[in-house]
Amino acid sequence: MVHLSIHLVDEANIAGPVQYRWMYLIERYIRSLKSYVRNKACPKGCIVKAYISQECVHFCPRYLDGFETRLNRYGRNCEGDLQQFNKSKFKIFLQVGNHYKQKKKKKIHVGLNVVEQEKERNYVLQNCDEVSPFIE
Repeated sequence: MVHLSIHLVDEANIAGPVQYRWMYLIERYIRSLKSYVRNKACPKGCIVKAYISQECVHFCPRYLDGFETRLNRYGRNCEGDLQQFNKSKFKIFLQVGNHYKQKKKKKIHVGLNVVEQEKERNYVLQNCDEVSPFIE
């Protein structure tokens, strides 16, 4: 392994940083293109057909209303009616999320001490645009 480190240093001096010659992203993309092949007699046609259909699926939810795909649907941990969360007037409170804990476990209420309450208040004051007129 000592001998390998010598060659790695030489290669870095010749070719530069590894991110400029790293092929992992291209290899992953080629793998996804290969997965489109259904008929081995005409692989190019299968890849083109699958790529065009994938582009259509990505086009519809972005530019047309009424299509639900993974790009515009709510996350799997989002529960309940989302309209009740959108009633907030502050932009900072519009994000909806739930914890990953199992539902069978007993829910534990954790209170905040004085220092954590101060940090929470400062975070809201510094990151909420609606509060900035009152601060000024």
